[in-house]
Amino acid sequence: MEKRVVIFLVLSLAIILGYDLLLKQMGWLPEPVPVQDSSARGSSSTEPESTPTSVAGENSGSPGASLATQSGQQPAAQGLNLSPTTSEQTVTVETDLVRVGFSNRGGVIKSWELKRYHTAPPEEKPVQLVYSGGKFRGPLSITVANAEIEKTIQEGLYHIEQDFTVLDAAHPVGHVTMQFHDPVTHLGVEKRLTFHHDSYVVDIAVALEGVTEPYDVGLGTNFGIVEWGEGFIGLIGSASLVDDKAEKETPDTELERKGSVQWVALQDKYFLSVLMPKQATSALAKKEGDKVVSAGVRMPAPLAGTSVALQLYAGPKEYDTLRSLNVGLEDTIDFGWFIFGSWTVVKSVAKPIFYVLRFIHDYTYNYGLTIILLTLAIKLLFVPLQYKSYKSMKMMQLIQPKVAAVQEKYKDDRDRLNKELIKLYRDQKVNPVGGCLPMILQMPVFVALFNILYMTIDLRQAPFMLWITDLSVQDPYYVLPVIMGATMVIQQKITPTTMDPTQAKIMLVLPVFMTFLFVNFPAGLVLYWLTNNVLTISQQVFTDRFLFRNKTLISTGPEQGSAKS
Repeated sequence: MEKRVVIFLVLSLAIILGYDLLLKQMGWLPEPVPVQDSSARGSSSTEPESTPTSVAGENSGSPGASLATQSGQQPAAQGLNLSPTTSEQTVTVETDLVRVGFSNRGGVIKSWELKRYHTAPPEEKPVQLVYSGGKFRGPLSITVANAEIEKTIQEGLYHIEQDFTVLDAAHPVGHVTMQFHDPVTHLGVEKRLTFHHDSYVVDIAVALEGVTEPYDVGLGTNFGIVEWGEGFIGLIGSASLVDDKAEKETPDTELERKGSVQWVALQDKYFLSVLMPKQATSALAKKEGDKVVSAGVRMPAPLAGTSVALQLYAGPKEYDTLRSLNVGLEDTIDFGWFIFGSWTVVKSVAKPIFYVLRFIHDYTYNYGLTIILLTLAIKLLFVPLQYKSYKSMKMMQLIQPKVAAVQEKYKDDRDRLNKELIKLYRDQKVNPVGGCLPMILQMPVFVALFNILYMTIDLRQAPFMLWITDLSVQDPYYVLPVIMGATMVIQQKITPTTMDPTQAKIMLVLPVFMTFLFVNFPAGLVLYWLTNNVLTISQQVFTDRFLFRNKTLISTGPEQGSAKS
């Protein structure tokens, strides 16, 4: 029985943990887009709080009137930076969290840098969320069914106004307005963005003139996807929440989800971009190529003199930040089963463990030490179950000669063999699956902790000590994986088993396989596994020396004698 269980566990580990190594391909990492400052920047000033957020002009209540003043008819508003519309340019604004570049070609976002997150050494540049590979539509692009109108809108030169350059606590709100008007076709677009100090959320208002059909507001291509295919936990690509039902799957070609759209997103393991519309009719996603996907929302046909409101979030997957938005975005951090999507049992266990992890870190200020303490706490919590499992395996080892004798005696009579084995287990008070059942009960906790250490951005670029400067990447010198492999060998040597010596030697291949596998795992995960192994070895040694010494484990009959461990 035990041999089958061991083979099952080995094959399961090989499939689950080897899945990523077999399918991993090189990801496309977006390079930061050079950001050019506008040649003419206005003074840093913030509009009063009473300034209306509508995209209408100051002298008219309708967006059409505001748009009609373009192409030389727009008066220069005092305190605003007006970019010339004779050539393509980039206007840059900053908050304490992001540095954003806008292109007047199509009125799209050209660059979005996260100032508090950086790429891996030696470059250590701010993380760039805008994808620069290929000629794809940028974030906030407008798409309509009429190809001629779409080309005019997307290739036109917009007039960009900004009332700030840098936001801070003294100037907490700022606006950027991008306007386009074609006097020949009377097409007009106005996009008004409101930035906030200490927030990744941007309020957006969009107004169209000369368009009488539904239109799409694009989230862009790979906007928010920094790395693709660098792990098997979590889902990378498009996601959406429509009619309170989340969908986190990148389509093979195109996908449209009709209904009440709460949000549509593009995500990787640590970062994401999200559009949260007020009145969209569909969530859209499209596969543009290998590891390239775009997304957006479909808006109803515009009404004259009105604008539609959206919100944009482009930043890290910080759990508290996403949860504060109250739209379910915290679920993009996948705490569920690490290959097959969310698993409710694991997910329900993972969140409390995640809270405990951060609680301990508030006192240690070191996630490496936090992982060690959390693993110790979980190990202590499961001491009764692990003791029961170890005791069951020990008892199975001691009665193995009797089991072998029964199997040999009744090898030609399977029904009688099963009855005699059941009688033997009952007489000796041994449960043949007693060693596995406690392990199964612990699996959701171990998988949940495994996911937390792999998925959460808290461990990204978090140092431990000495050469471990980032717990989210592999050990550069492979010290932790090698030590972990050695502890697995020791653990196998001291763990009771019913396998014969030849089978036991074959099982020594497992630590070698796990060592090579964990070489590519983040150091935080390896540290957790190593700590768990060391604690397991300590527990088994303590149990053998102090609990099982001179203690009879097996009930004996007159003809059986006694067996002691």
